[in-house]
Amino acid sequence: MLRVAVPNKGSLSEAATTMLTEAGYRQRRDNRELVLTDQENHVEFFYLRPRDIAVYVGAGTLDVGLTGRDLLLDARVDAVELLELGFAASTFRFAGPLGRYSDIDQLAGRRLATSYDGLLRGYLAERGIEATVVRLDGAVESSVRLGVADAIADVVETGSTLRAAGMETFGEPILRSEAVLIGRDGHEPEGIDVLIRRLQGVLVARRYVMMDYDIRADLVDAASAITPGLESPTISPLRDGEWVAVRAMVLRTQTNRMMDELYALGARAILTSAIHAARI
Repeated sequence: MLRVAVPNKGSLSEAATTMLTEAGYRQRRDNRELVLTDQENHVEFFYLRPRDIAVYVGAGTLDVGLTGRDLLLDARVDAVELLELGFAASTFRFAGPLGRYSDIDQLAGRRLATSYDGLLRGYLAERGIEATVVRLDGAVESSVRLGVADAIADVVETGSTLRAAGMETFGEPILRSEAVLIGRDGHEPEGIDVLIRRLQGVLVARRYVMMDYDIRADLVDAASAITPGLESPTISPLRDGEWVAVRAMVLRTQTNRMMDELYALGARAILTSAIHAARI
């Protein structure tokens, strides 16, 4: 039975649970549940602190897990990314008092506060920057004002919290993170291929919609250029031999532009419908 680690709380938890549900797996209904067995799909889910998931997977205690790329790299364990999951995007950056820093080389000899000390130490070592890393569990933005650090390295989303603390980001991003499926390199437990294929299906279903429309037969080539589909569109004859029905998968973000272009071309009865599951 495949053993999968799932975040039990925080920003990763709800999105991860939703994705697994869309992939056809049972998920817990009570947040106090720590383990759930999905007998039908031969999977056992373990609900753990997001920061601990990479540790369990890296040690081989669990087969795979859903966590953040930043947490994986911070753990410094024997685990690798298997699949990007497309949610919980964030950026890990340096920040300091307004106008004080403009380049990371200025951090040499400074005290840097962070909640991701493993990730930060590795980044500094790769660039030959010697600095003192101060590990904090939270409220990193306050560390400079309190005299604990000279600058910080933290996850930045909108930057509003930093601005409220009189700070600004500088230098290039340390890391662009998102939720990922992780496992051990070279370890392929039974059922992992099915899990990955199902999660990929969810990603496709979220990214694409199905578009249907009617078009005159002599305009099919021009319409197909607008909606080429993944391989090619499906063309079906209608009772009126001068018209055909076309069906194609299209990018969700391009839907309205394509509908406008098709209508201008002469297509009618243009409809879109959600894709609830997919295998590509």
